Parts: sequence; C-alpha cells; structure tokens
Amino acid sequence: MGIFSGITDHFKNSEFSVAPNKKLKTLSKDFKTAFNLSLVFYKGNMIAEDSLTLAALNKKTSKDVDTSSKVDLKIKASMKVGDVEDLFEASFGVIVQIKDAPGKSLVNNDLTLGQASRL
Repeated sequence: MGIFSGITDHFKNSEFSVAPNKKLKTLSKDFKTAFNLSLVFYKGNMIAEDSLTLAALNKKTSKDVDTSSKVDLKIKASMKVGDVEDLFEASFGVIVQIKDAPGKSLVNNDLTLGQASRL
C-alpha cells in the first residue's frame, strides 16, 4: 500500500488561486478538502484570524505580505510539508504551518502531504 500511495501522491494535486481578497478560512478550507490537513496562517507569532484576507493580514503584521504576487501555487501531495510552508513564505511572505486534520498537532516537515494525510 505504501508504494502505491506514494505513486498516487504524484498525481494528486490542488491549485490555489490566492488573491488578496480571498479569506484565510477559504484558503484553509480548500487545503483541507484537497489534502485532509489543516493550513494555519500566522501574523507575527500569533495565529491570524481566519476572517482576514491576505490584504488585511498585511495591515496587521510587521512583515510585508506580498498580496500582489502573480505566483500560481501548484501544490501536490508528493511535496514535503516543510517545502509547502517555505513556498507560501517565499511566494507571499506569509508564514503558515500545516497541522493534522483536526488542527491539533503540527505535521513533521519531512513527511509529504500525502503521507501526513494518511496518518
């Protein structure tokens, strides 16, 4: 089952249209639907309110959130958790953490999204 799961992870993907007016809770919901994992956004060291948009988050954190980025994020189940978190920071300047489906525990950065979703 492990080998088959790893192969199918290469074909599962989700594309996110990340616009400045898209709410964080919508992005998180889309991520959970795609990967059965929680995506948590931060402003500074605190979890951002999910009713904020990326543009509003930019006004509430000292770090610049790049709401004008034209990057088309393509995230696949075969990508490592740490790489996905780094991709959000590199593309938009926003810190995210990936947690298990209930949002209680951080997922190991060395696992792929597919592996983490099956735990």
